[in-house]
Amino acid sequence: MRLNTLVYYFREAFLSLVRNSWLSLAAVGTVTVSLLILGSSLLLVVNTDRLADHLESSLEISAFLQKDLKPDQVRELNKRINSLPGVAGVEFISKEQALEEMRRDFGPRQSILEGLDKDNPFPDAFRVKTRAADQVVGVAREIAALPGVDDVRYGQGVVEKLVAVTRWVRLAGMAAMIMVGAAAVFLISTTIRMSVFARRREIGIMKYLGATNWFVRFPFLLEGMVLGLVGALLAAVLVRTGYFAVVHRLAETLPFIPLVTDSQVLLSLLGGLVGLGLLIGALGSAISIHRFLSV
Repeated sequence: MRLNTLVYYFREAFLSLVRNSWLSLAAVGTVTVSLLILGSSLLLVVNTDRLADHLESSLEISAFLQKDLKPDQVRELNKRINSLPGVAGVEFISKEQALEEMRRDFGPRQSILEGLDKDNPFPDAFRVKTRAADQVVGVAREIAALPGVDDVRYGQGVVEKLVAVTRWVRLAGMAAMIMVGAAAVFLISTTIRMSVFARRREIGIMKYLGATNWFVRFPFLLEGMVLGLVGALLAAVLVRTGYFAVVHRLAETLPFIPLVTDSQVLLSLLGGLVGLGLLIGALGSAISIHRFLSV
């Protein structure tokens, strides 16, 4: 591509943005609002997924052992539980350790537990972690059937509901992102189509004079990419500013909620938002100008 041709493309794109300043502002506003909604939805999905992972990772199975099991029986039971499909880790908790953990949980009120050293009511137990939350129920049933296991607890009823809710939240989040993204492309292409429609006679004259489709299309592609880039940058700034304000407030009021604050994750998300703005601008221009290239 020759330098003078490239200069012509950028000059035409710039002049078109100036001539159609109100349409350009409308397109930038549309991109900003659309990507702001999309970026906010994406951050909501990422944080919801993080919370779901945190809740799922805290799920564990407590397998209480029968009294008077010999050490070799406990070791054999440990091996059998470890060999079950879906088991990620097994930890043996002696009744003395269980009592000590109870004391730590009670804190300053641990005097209530005085006298339990001589008559410890806690049984020995295994704490079992699974690789995935939806494996908890099946693994718990298999452990309950093993000889030497007296009882199994894993939050019956709650686990099944948690797995169903987290799966629904992830699916709903992905569906919302897809719908908002499609709406952004539609709104931007419609806005840019108005700019192309206003210059349809100019495009027709250029085509009659022998201009190639690419020669006609490229300034509009540049125009759309500039509009998409400016709108995406504004959206990225607003998303970042708003997100850190919300994170700061939640960290003060609800510090136990695990929020995404990793700079790499956020930079990747915001960079993807800017790239998406460029892509949407180019795609909207391409869709809008296609019908005017046949004259």
